[in-house]
Parts: sequence; C-alpha cells; structure tokens
Amino acid sequence: MDSMAALQILIYTILGTLIGGVLSMLPALHIFNVSGIALLIWMRWPFLMSEIALPAFFMSMLVAWANINTIPSMFIGAPDESAVFVVLPGQKYMLQGRGFEASILTGVGSLGAIFMMAILTPFLFYTMPAIKNIRSQNLAWIMLLFIIYMLMSEWPKGSGLGRTVWERFKWAWANLVSGLTTFVLSAFLGFIILNRTMVPLDMSFQGIMPVFVGLFAVAGIIQNLVSKQEVPPQHESKSIDVDYRLLGKGIFAGTIGGGLAATVPAVTGGIGGIIAGHATGQRDDRIFVVSQGVSKTIYYVGAFLLFFVPTLQLSRGGMTIILKPLFTPYTSQEYCTILAVIMISGAISFLMMFPLTRWTIRLITHVDYHWILYGALALCFAIVWGLTGWMGVFLMTVATGIGLIPAFYHSRKSNCMAVLLVWMVISMSGHGPAVLRFFHLD
Repeated sequence: MDSMAALQILIYTILGTLIGGVLSMLPALHIFNVSGIALLIWMRWPFLMSEIALPAFFMSMLVAWANINTIPSMFIGAPDESAVFVVLPGQKYMLQGRGFEASILTGVGSLGAIFMMAILTPFLFYTMPAIKNIRSQNLAWIMLLFIIYMLMSEWPKGSGLGRTVWERFKWAWANLVSGLTTFVLSAFLGFIILNRTMVPLDMSFQGIMPVFVGLFAVAGIIQNLVSKQEVPPQHESKSIDVDYRLLGKGIFAGTIGGGLAATVPAVTGGIGGIIAGHATGQRDDRIFVVSQGVSKTIYYVGAFLLFFVPTLQLSRGGMTIILKPLFTPYTSQEYCTILAVIMISGAISFLMMFPLTRWTIRLITHVDYHWILYGALALCFAIVWGLTGWMGVFLMTVATGIGLIPAFYHSRKSNCMAVLLVWMVISMSGHGPAVLRFFHLD
C-alpha cells in the first residue's frame, strides 16, 4: 500500500468516525440504515470517495455507532436490539445520578472488545474456519437451542408484587405469559414481514427497520413517558468505580456473548450478553455494564471484521451485506488495515464519548425530560415515514404494541427477537415452504 492510499484510508477513517458519532446521538437511527443510504449516494456520485477507502469509511462509522449509541439508549431510553439489556442497569445508574459513569463504563467495554479482537487474530485465521464448517452443518439446531434457552429462562418468574398469595400468583403468571405472548406475536410478525414486501420497492432494503424501531425504540420511549420519571442531577465523576479484576470479568463475559452473536444469525449482542452473563455467573452491575459494551462492539464490529479474514470471509451482519457486492477482501494486509481502522476509530469515538455524554446530561438537565422524549418520538416517526412511507409507520405501530408488552409486564425484551429467530430456524430446517402454505403467505 502506497502512502497516498494510506492517507486516504486515514482521512476517511476519521471522517467516518465523526459522522458515525454524530448520527449515533439520534434515537432510532440505525447505522445500517444510514450505511445503505450512504452507499446509494456513493453509487450515484462515486467521485466522492475512492474505492479503497470505502471499507474504512463504513467500518469507522460502525465502530463509532457501536460505542456512542449507548448514550441516547441510556439517557433517552431508545435502545436498539443489542442494547436493551444495558439500558436497565444504565438507567439505574442514571436514576442514582451516575449516568456519566455508566456511559464511560460501556465505552471502556468497547475498548476492551477492540483489544480482544486484536489478540484473537490467530484464532480467527486458524481455528474459526474449522468452527465455521461445523456450525454451517448444524446452524438450525444451534439457533433452536438459543430459542429454547430464551423460553426456559422465563420460568420460574415472579416479581413478588401483591399483598396476598392470589395477587402474587397473578403477577407471577402475568409476567411469564407476557414473555411468551411477546415471543409468539413477534414470531408471527416476522413470518409476514420477511416474506412480504410491505414498504415501497425502492426502499425494500429498509423493510424490517420500522419493526425494530417500534419493538425497541418507540416502545422504550413510551414506557419512559408513561412512567413520568424525573431525571435527578447527574454527577460527572472524575473516575469510574471498577478495578482490573471486575474489568477482566466484564470483558471475558462480553467476549463470549458478543462472539456468539457475531457468528450465529439473528442472535443479537443483547441476547449473547445475557447468556454469557448467566454462563459466567456475573451479578455485579459494573461487570454487566462493561460486558454489554464489549458484547455490543463485538456483535457489530466483530461480525464485520470476520468478513475481512481471508481464510474465513464469514458473511455476518448488515454491514457485510451492504458492502459485499462492491468489495471482497483477499489478503492478510486488508485484514490488518481494517484492524488498524478499528483501533483508530475506537480511540477517537471513546474520546468523543466524554463531551457527548456531558452535552446529553446538560440537555436533559436544562430541558424538560418529557419534551426530549416527545422529540425522540417525533424523530422516530419522521425517520420511518421518510424512508418507508405510511406502510412503514403502520408496521412501526404494530411492532410498538408488541414491544410494550414486556415493557409494562417486566418480561424480557429479548423475546421480541423472535421476529427474526423463529423464521430463520424454520427456513434453515427446510420447513419454510410448508409454514408459508399453512399461513397462506406463499
């Protein structure tokens, strides 16, 4: 690689990080949607960016988004599917006036994820190809095990609400049934949207976006609006309450969770993170917040990084789907280059977290928190309507109704991921056509 190419890559790495960092602050705006639109713009005017800098630009945007998107998820309550588990402990910190500390803890977790991706490079080159061969032959069973775990982990449930035995019994079953209901309704919604184009054809690549916005972002915003929760003054701490032992545990758990999510289709960083937390027996909120920062970064960035491993070229993640028709990596040098892009972008986006978190804290301190939520709700509507029209708004509304079930009955939001998981298991097991005929969707 000559010096001019290296300079272009560096420039677009910095530019992608800055753009991704700023866009990450907008609730409900997913980086995959932004990248799809950016790709259409580049294809229309290719002189805007050289082809060699294209992977670096998209990777840097993804790194910044995986890191910084935690801020609106935590303070405004509009998470994506991989952040739903960090929101509860994060908002718990926020209600204690420690939101700044929680935000930086997730940033530290993201740095830990980048460190793990670097040191696991030999594993990716020499061991992952063998694992890929085993995985590809048993993928339907592996995903089915995730579904079984998700459902079984809902039992036993009970929030302990109620003064009498009957009231406690009623709330325990309401909690359990709401989780199973969310799972079933999400699965039916997935059958429809994954087999019918319900948005304008020129925006068909955004077809599932309204559903995810409704399930996670809008449902979370409405939950916060109904709760009428006031945000206490936030303390901008000079240090974070974590030592090397707790940090190591968080990175270890998050690497397991993120690794599962990055290699198994339809399993998000949130699901992988919660499974890893259970498997490693972590109970400390600090470990949990750090592990979710690790898991989210490995889920998004690590899945895209696997595409650049020449002995693997695993096509996982939305960014790979977007870039693959235009670029295919072949050499170890391309892998090393993109790994350097991740490190540079990770360092810059971590430093960006400090001023952006402070700005968000000042915003929610000086502006009525509920007006911010109304603004976020309006932004969700505008994005969905602008990209997918009124049918997208309709899908978002239906998905919001499903997403509110776990919000108000305190069951797991991860059950909403049945919108992808169930159909993919059915399709990969070869029973897809029969199921479509049964529901008259063929």
